[in-house]
Amino acid sequence: MSLFFFLACSTPQMGAVYKEQRVPVMDMHLHTGEWEYISSRSRDFFAEIFPFPFNLDPQSTAETILSAEGVLKEMDNGGFSRSILFAVYAPRSVGVTTNEWVIEQVEKEPTRLYGLASLSVENWTIEKDTQLQKLADALEHPSMIGVKLAHPHQFFRMDDPAYYPIYDVAAQYNAPVYVHTGPSPFIGTNQEEPYINPNYLEEAISTHPDTQFILGHLGFDFVNKKQKWLDDCLRLAETYPNVWLEPSALGSESSDPDQVILVEAYQKIKEKGLVERVIYGSDGPQRPGFIAEYLERNLYAMEKNDYTLEEVELILSKNANRAFGLEAITLGDQ
Repeated sequence: MSLFFFLACSTPQMGAVYKEQRVPVMDMHLHTGEWEYISSRSRDFFAEIFPFPFNLDPQSTAETILSAEGVLKEMDNGGFSRSILFAVYAPRSVGVTTNEWVIEQVEKEPTRLYGLASLSVENWTIEKDTQLQKLADALEHPSMIGVKLAHPHQFFRMDDPAYYPIYDVAAQYNAPVYVHTGPSPFIGTNQEEPYINPNYLEEAISTHPDTQFILGHLGFDFVNKKQKWLDDCLRLAETYPNVWLEPSALGSESSDPDQVILVEAYQKIKEKGLVERVIYGSDGPQRPGFIAEYLERNLYAMEKNDYTLEEVELILSKNANRAFGLEAITLGDQ
């Protein structure tokens, strides 16, 4: 039997087992949305995930798995106590998931679902004040606990000070800012370095010490399926106390079939003494079973690097609780 496995039964039992102990799990990176607002490129992505031989219709399957009910089912199957759902405003690339939609979803299970708000930057010079107010209004909701930005999908540079007021609003609400780093696999995203290289974010990080920044994907190159800016992400976390690290998707079966990339990432994280700065996320749900599978791959990578039970607990829930100001998860209550 594997060292770790997922606890699932007719009545879902939360947690993952590591070193014969059950630990709570929170996934800070899940997507939700409505089919009609997903871009044509994203629809093609779902069509590839749910190919015809399996008789899975992309639209109906996506609509099911991207709803609160679908997300909760995936969470139950993987033993997840909590998750965070992302809003996104990227009509030129992946599509739009509004703050209002995310709020509607998290309100269906507010003890387990939280949200990250976002905003449109399409007409920034004209609509800046309006969009910042919309972001602030969303963050007034008790379940909206952070901000989601994706510079390559939304077409604005990481080092452009015109957008720095976003970080001021985030700080006002103690809302960590999640930032996509590294080349995106979606056609139509901006792949130039000022949009994807985390080093271009350093000025914003250094000039906004009251804003927490979460570097998503650890700078992974999803186009060429290789690690690109991991060392740079680690350097930023070493240098600035307001930087967190998030290892979503880079260790998936499609990106890392031999489980080498994720093992190396966790090795460097531990060597640098940055375990207390890692917040677990998967970039799911993607397809049925993905978030449970990705958690298992992360547990494998941590076990290969001799992570202690306490270190695993930090990554899987305690760091997230600290960053987002959430209460500790008690498995006995679930």
